[in-house]
Amino acid sequence: MHYDVIIVGGSFAGLSAAMQLARARRRVLLVDAGQPRNRYAAHSHGFLGQDGVPPHEIVARARAQLARYPTVEFLDGEAVRAAPGDGGFELVMADGQRVRGSRLILAIGMRDELPALAGLQERWGQTVLHCPYCHGYEVAGQPLGVMAAHPLSAHQAAMLPDWGPTTYFTQGKFEPEPEEARLFAARGVRVERSPIVQLLGDAPALSGVVLADGRQMPVHALFVASRTHMASPLAMQLGCAFDDGPLGPVIRVNELKETTVAGVYAAGDASTPMSNATLASASGVMAGICAHRSLVFG
Repeated sequence: MHYDVIIVGGSFAGLSAAMQLARARRRVLLVDAGQPRNRYAAHSHGFLGQDGVPPHEIVARARAQLARYPTVEFLDGEAVRAAPGDGGFELVMADGQRVRGSRLILAIGMRDELPALAGLQERWGQTVLHCPYCHGYEVAGQPLGVMAAHPLSAHQAAMLPDWGPTTYFTQGKFEPEPEEARLFAARGVRVERSPIVQLLGDAPALSGVVLADGRQMPVHALFVASRTHMASPLAMQLGCAFDDGPLGPVIRVNELKETTVAGVYAAGDASTPMSNATLASASGVMAGICAHRSLVFG
């Protein structure tokens, strides 16, 4: 079957795109490998109407709603190759199945690469965090830390005192600039130059950190700026252009969520350096609407 639109990625962005196309009565295939970026988080926060709801429950509810539209189909599995073909695009699945569509929406998401420190991955999304807007309220009032892994880590540390007493760990690599140091002083951010070498507490809990000089400090949540990578090679295979985001490359899109490849749209974390459930959903809405409009107006 040739679909009007194939959407790769079944989390907030992909589901939001599918909803717009379903309501436009277009034949849609939603391809999902079941590995959303937020799978490590127990709850979604700051998402209007969904605050505190586990991400997998939001996805399950959305899929159930989409399933009521007769023109929507689901294909659970990993798309491993994409190429132009047959008046649109052809996807090859990991099991060898091939599917074709006139338009393609990439809601493929990102993969996070954490610093090489034992215990970070086991706590990721629970007590090792990336976004104070997503998780700060739940750890507020406790000793907080920022483990510097990127020049933007200082920006993160300057924000955190609104949630709790904050220590900025330079890791011996990311010394604050003079202006940042002045802001730290005004905000009450402590600067610690001895690197973190060990995390304390039974994961995913965090009770403190051990420093290279042997000292221990109480830290109940640690914010880390992960390096980001595309969760799928499809955009590269199609020849989409990328922009350099602060933490990793993002697919270049215009205001209509069009990539540099005609007929290919991108939404969600893969297309913006701003990672947020609401923004991902909104970009999916725009991608779905604009993909539909392109089918109508060419």
